[in-house]
Amino acid sequence: MKNILTVCVGNICRSPVAEALLKEQLPGCNIWSAGLHAVVGHGAEATAQEIAKRNGLDLSAHRAQQVAGWMCNQADLVLVMEASHQQELEKRYPTARGKIRRLGEYGPQGMFEIADPYRQPRAAFEAAHAAIALGVGEWVRRIKLVS
Repeated sequence: MKNILTVCVGNICRSPVAEALLKEQLPGCNIWSAGLHAVVGHGAEATAQEIAKRNGLDLSAHRAQQVAGWMCNQADLVLVMEASHQQELEKRYPTARGKIRRLGEYGPQGMFEIADPYRQPRAAFEAAHAAIALGVGEWVRRIKLVS
């Protein structure tokens, strides 16, 4: 698993955080992020950047981009935040179906979704960051087992 794509809606809150965490924990991999309805060219949302920075991650260079078929084809694994994202990607890119999975697929109490914190209070960003970190940790553990 060398090529990993993370996907959310706008590519300014959740997927950039997941991308940064994965890059930190899987330095030999090619990891990038995109959005289903990206705010193309925009940087990561300010609150997401601030929380990420407090956790040792730098999102300052991030620029949102729209997901494209080539991204799903190139990726060995596509990690999404919600079931609806998985369904939408599978509908758009049916040949990538088997590699589109939820970041929260392997939670301690079972599968979980990572709610969109956009335009929500800071607590929603804190919760999203914690959920993303949990999901990334579990995927990294599993990827390292098979690598």
